[in-house]
Order: sequence, then C-alpha cells, then structure tokens
Amino acid sequence: MSKLLSTLVVLSILALPFAGAMVVRYFSPNPEIALRTFASQDELKGFILAGLKRGETNRLIGPSFGFDVTSGARAMPQGVLGAAKESSPQFSANSPEYSNTNIQVAGVDEADIVKTDGKFIYSVSGTRFLIVEAYSAKTMKLVSATEVNGTILGLFVRYDRLVVLEQSGSTYPRPLPAPSSSTPKTPILVPPTPDPVKSYGVYMRVYDISEREKPVQLREVFLDGSYVSSRLIGEWAYVVVSQPAIYWVEQRQEVVLPTMYVNGQVKGVPATEVRYANSSDIPSTYTIIVGVNIQIESEEPKYQAVLTGYATTMFVSTSNIYLAMPKGSWWIAEGSTVVHRIAVDGPSIVAKASGEVRGRVLNQYSMDEYQDSFRIATTTAGGAVRGQNASENNVYVLSMDMRTVGKIENLAPGEQMHSARFMGTRCYLVTFKKVDPLFTIDVSNPLDPRVLGKLKIPGYSDYLHPYDSNFLIGIGKETVEAKEGDFAWYQGLKVSLFDVSDVANPKEAGKLVIGDRGTDSAVLRDPHALLFDKNRDLFVIPVLEAKIFPEKYPQGVPAFTYGDFVFQGAYVLRVSPKEGISRIGTITHIDDPQVYLKSGYYFGSGGEIERSLFIREVLYTVSDAKIKANNLTDLGEISALKLVSP
Repeated sequence: MSKLLSTLVVLSILALPFAGAMVVRYFSPNPEIALRTFASQDELKGFILAGLKRGETNRLIGPSFGFDVTSGARAMPQGVLGAAKESSPQFSANSPEYSNTNIQVAGVDEADIVKTDGKFIYSVSGTRFLIVEAYSAKTMKLVSATEVNGTILGLFVRYDRLVVLEQSGSTYPRPLPAPSSSTPKTPILVPPTPDPVKSYGVYMRVYDISEREKPVQLREVFLDGSYVSSRLIGEWAYVVVSQPAIYWVEQRQEVVLPTMYVNGQVKGVPATEVRYANSSDIPSTYTIIVGVNIQIESEEPKYQAVLTGYATTMFVSTSNIYLAMPKGSWWIAEGSTVVHRIAVDGPSIVAKASGEVRGRVLNQYSMDEYQDSFRIATTTAGGAVRGQNASENNVYVLSMDMRTVGKIENLAPGEQMHSARFMGTRCYLVTFKKVDPLFTIDVSNPLDPRVLGKLKIPGYSDYLHPYDSNFLIGIGKETVEAKEGDFAWYQGLKVSLFDVSDVANPKEAGKLVIGDRGTDSAVLRDPHALLFDKNRDLFVIPVLEAKIFPEKYPQGVPAFTYGDFVFQGAYVLRVSPKEGISRIGTITHIDDPQVYLKSGYYFGSGGEIERSLFIREVLYTVSDAKIKANNLTDLGEISALKLVSP
C-alpha cells in the first residue's frame, strides 16, 4: 500500500463523529523525524524560501498535526531499557553546608539571579551583578558591583569563574545574507553586513573572579536572537538561542546564515553544518546551542545549529539537551510538539534525532530522561474543531531515537494541565477545572505507562516538588466552586504535602493556605525562587500576600473579590510527613507599610524579596534593596546589608 493511500485510509477511519461533533485527527505514518544536513548554501536558501511559499499557500487551512506512534507491533526498540542514567531527583541524607539553586536534574546547574558558593553571594540588582562577602553574617559587605549594558538573565558560578547571561542590544551588525554559490564550500568567517540596524541578542560573558573585588572579563560570546535557556554541566556552559533565519531587507526577505561573535570576531556557521528536519512547519528560525569551557580560555566555543521552528521549552540531562517546539498555528485545535535531542558531552554537541507528539508542553518539568527513555506530558487544547472544553492531557514515552514507544492519552478531558513532575518510575500530573485531580502514573515500563490513582481536592498545584520518594509538595492556589457556572474561583496561595507512598491511593497529608485571592508567589512561575532542604524540613518561598477585610463588604464577600496587599517577603515553613506543614515565621525587607497602600492592583518595590539561601545555620534573603541575614533557628535578625535605595 502506498504511503498516500495508507494515510488516506487512516484519515478516513479517524474522521468519525464523537459526542455529536466531527473529530478529525491527523497522523503521520513515520513517527521519527530524520535530521539531515544541507549540501550547500543554495540548498539551504531554497528549502527556507520553499517553506515560506508553502506557508503562505496553506495558512488558511493550516498544517496537519499529531500522529499515531503505535501502528504495528509494539516491539522493544533498541535503547529503551539500557544502563540507568537517571536524571530524576536523588535524595541525600547528608545536610549541605550551604544551599544551591533549585534545579531539576542533579549535576545540571541552571542559571539564576542569585548564587552562592558558601562564602560569597552573587546576585543581580538592576543592571549590575554584585558580589557580597557573606560567610560571616554579622559583617556582611559588598566587595564589588559590576555594571552591564542590558538585562541580566542569570548567573553561573563555578570555582573562580562567573558566567553572566545578558539580553541586550549590541554594536555587532546583523548576519550577512547567505549568497548564492555554485561551490559547496562555505567560508567559516562571514564578513559583517553593512546593514545599519544593529543586533539584539544574548551575551555570554565569562569572568575571572579569583579576586572578588575586581572581576575580570575573560571571554564574550554574542548570539543574535532571543534567549531560550542555558545550563552548566561540569566546566561547560551551554546557552541556547533562537535566531532568525530570515530578515526583511528593503521590503524583501533575505535568508541569512546562523552567526555568533566570539571576543568580537564574527563566526558564521556553514550551511553544510546546519541540521534540519523535513517537517511541514515554516523553517524560519535557527536554534543554536553554544558550549563554552569556562575554565580553559584557549578552547574554542563549540556549537550546533538546527533549522527549526521557535523553541519554547528545554529539558537537559547530564548527556542530552531536548528542545521542544510547537508545530502549527495557535488557532488549530489539534496542535503538536516537535522535540529535538541534542547529545552533549563537554565540547561535543551533536544533533541526534527528532520526534513528534500530540499537544503542547507546559514547561521543562513536563519532560524527563530516565534509563534511556525520554518522557513528556502534553495538553491538547480545545478549539473550534473540537469544542472549547475538549482539552485533553497526554503522557508519551520515547526511545533515544525519538520514536514513541508508549503513551497515555485523553486524561482529564476538558481540564488544563497545571503541573507535571517525573520522579524515577513515576509521573505526577495536576489538571484543573473545578477541583484538583492529582494523577499518579506508573512509567516503569516504557511500553506500557499506566494511571494508578488520582486524588481530587479543591485547588490546584502550579509546581510540584519532590520531598522524597514517598511524598510530594505542591504549590498553587486554593479554589472555591463558582455558583455562576462550571468553573472555580482561585483564592489564596496553597502549599500541600501529598502522601504518594500508596501510589494507587494518594492523600493530602498536610496543607497551608496563605492569604486571600490576589496572594501570589514567584515560585508559581519560576521554581528557582524556592528554597527547600529536606534534612532541615525547611521550605522558604517569597510571598506577596493579599487580605480581604470583610467589613468592606457588608453584603458579603463575593468569591471573585481580590484582597488588599498587606505583606511581601519570605514565608519560612516547616514541611514534614509527621507534622504536615506549619509556619515558622516571615521575613520582609519592606519597612514602610505605605508601600502596600500605594500599590493599587499591581505591587512593585525594590525591597521585594526574590530569593533565599542558607550558609550553615544562617538564612539569607535577597532583594534589590538589601540582603538580610537571620538565624535559622528562631529567625532572629543578625544583620542587614543595604544595596540600593528601595
């Protein structure tokens, strides 16, 4: 049977009525998307321009989405069950001397706005990065403040090296349009374009901080485009940027080659080194992965460029970078996600394979690698074709060649995924519409993932954090069901402790609700803001607390009422399986309560605590305005270092 005929048969079978509506799902007969290389610059240009033309022709109907990955026999593919290379959390019994950034995978550091090495605190304040000597809490002092030109995205610290990631404009010109050429060779060095419009992109700057008082810049790498994410593995820092493949020049589209600048010298990526997948999306963006050895200055940066759609999410294990890219347009009900696997090992960065799954990925915690399998949780959004409430949630397991070998689909129809977390052989999902179903899923067999249990409680969790192998912490919002329709109103901030020791019957072992509707925490959007230490049962989160005053509502308080801001600072909690969740105390950097009265609907203050950390038995909280040191035992203030005026 021809490929066209087999596709038509599948479409005919699947175009069947369901619940009174016509449901059409499109499936690809090939679950693996092969990565190829271009033979010449002309081939690269032709591929991109043909994709643009195809996109203009098909923009009214949109591309096809999704595909069936279980056609034929479910044989065990090579590489599904190999030697364990776990990227799930490891639980140590030893109490560290100082805290680290809340990361997803052990051994894979993530950039953040505050770091510590146990003696110094490195923080971002406005357009500066600061180095504070903090080991002696009573005598904290600022030892250096270094100004940069743009927005600091995050920092890495390793020994005497500091990496600063910065998004800003540059004096570097945009990349040169790729010339037509009959020769297959493409020069490595590409001269700058005379285009007067300058670049806007991402800097990676490496500093020698052996003398903390005088950081010295050693290297600079600049990439035109927008920041996706970054990681530090050993002495190699990897930054991922989405770079346009097309610029408008004098009302016409010009194809450009991917470029980067290293210490001011422009380096072009040859067309013959650009990888691509022959998918139906418009190939308008390069995703560039650049690796820099932050310890050895003489080692040249390494790179891999892939012609893709726009990368939105990234998961990184100790040996692979997985780039997730939505395929198709937002108005299509049946969206899908393409995932590219890039193998990394120090200077080696190699695009290996690509695959595709139905639905959209929520964030990096919806992805994971475990024992040579890649797992991903997605949501297929409702839309005009399927109905506004027809969202579905899915879990897929892929082999290292990015072929789907196991799946669960159609979980919690009509509900949206709020959080996901993979922990070894288990997966936990939170979906929500009126109540919070916490799903417990067994993914020990890659070929046969199964839902084992679920817990329905009011509210939802936007972030799930492992306590240990039997307990899970959820951070989200409390809710009350609306009387007006089939939904719920969110209320205060909720921290839950889930007992998942009996995976088929999860229970809520503890719960704490902070504030009323309008209460918020940065952890809900950026888990780096969380400080957790299991050995101390310590759990610290920044909170903007809102409170409703009933006397302002003599006719009763409607469920949709927002409270007034009354507090911003760190909530210090104790979390334990025996005692549940309790409040130890709070710390704030805001001395004038008038700040809350003047805030209105939106709150902003230089004294807003963004991060917390500990060094030995001292808890440090960090804002743009100051760093406070408090005793971990009773939260008594030890000292405060003023950084700028709040």
